[in-house]
Amino acid sequence: MNKNKSIIGNIFHKNGRALGSMGYFVLLMLVFLIGAPEAWMRPNLHQSVFVMLPTLIFLVIPLVFLVASGEIDLSFASTYAVAAYVFAIMVKAGIDPALAIIAGIITGAAIGALVGALIVIFRLSSLVASLGMLFLLRGIILLLTESRSITIMEIDSHWTYSFLVGNFYGFPMQIFWASLFVIYCYYLFSKHVFGIHIHHVGDNSVSAEQMGINVKAVKIKAFMFVGIGAAIGGIFTTLITYTFFPTQGFGYLLLALAAVFVGGTPYWGGLGTIVGAVFGVGIIAYMEIGIIAIGWSGTWRQFFNGLIILLALLGHRLHGERVR
Repeated sequence: MNKNKSIIGNIFHKNGRALGSMGYFVLLMLVFLIGAPEAWMRPNLHQSVFVMLPTLIFLVIPLVFLVASGEIDLSFASTYAVAAYVFAIMVKAGIDPALAIIAGIITGAAIGALVGALIVIFRLSSLVASLGMLFLLRGIILLLTESRSITIMEIDSHWTYSFLVGNFYGFPMQIFWASLFVIYCYYLFSKHVFGIHIHHVGDNSVSAEQMGINVKAVKIKAFMFVGIGAAIGGIFTTLITYTFFPTQGFGYLLLALAAVFVGGTPYWGGLGTIVGAVFGVGIIAYMEIGIIAIGWSGTWRQFFNGLIILLALLGHRLHGERVR
């Protein structure tokens, strides 16, 4: 009996942050279910969330790697737009959409590497430097497009559209790709040497360097991964809406960061949870639509977003001690 209790205790200790995020998600769902049972039982409501959910997953999961390494990146919201712009103009020019997707992802990786190099090599504050890149990249996009959108309705007839964002028995295909992305990232973060290096670097970069880990390379790779995730998110959004908007991605800035922290990844580095981040995404995604579903004004959304974030951070902080 004591042995079983010990096993259960170890499971809760090791996965406390992820389980805590799951608890917040379940509680939120119960509140909305009680508040608006008729609306909450409609499949259309959940389908609309499933359309938004994958984009947030592509943005949030790579941020877990970066925050766990002890850094932060605010420029991903503009990288999202730049990569989507590259994809849209290439498709509009008649280039094969598959090649346009690859070009967009390479663009995201290149921007991530640039941001990482500015921060790691020149030792700039990641918060301030990425904030500068956020506005610089956004300004470039607005100048290039003259604040005009780009429509790519012709993508509908290409195989990449149905393959990436089509419907499979009523389910959006992007849910399938986002699920594969989560599984891959879980392995990368928990089992792969890159994830192990991320943990060591975020916990104590000096100690990690003495162990022979190339701290600068690890952090730049983490920034590149954030750029790749932002590019994928931007491309998927452009595919879904058939349109590139110069302002797209900006609205995800605070939502993605909120999902990371609500998901149980602390801001001080060294720790992180992929499973918790998925529940964090669920909390933020359902918060957006749940407030309206129970009949409250959309102005309550900001209030409850802030409340959930603060309560989650306090809960995660009180739950576990930082292990150095």
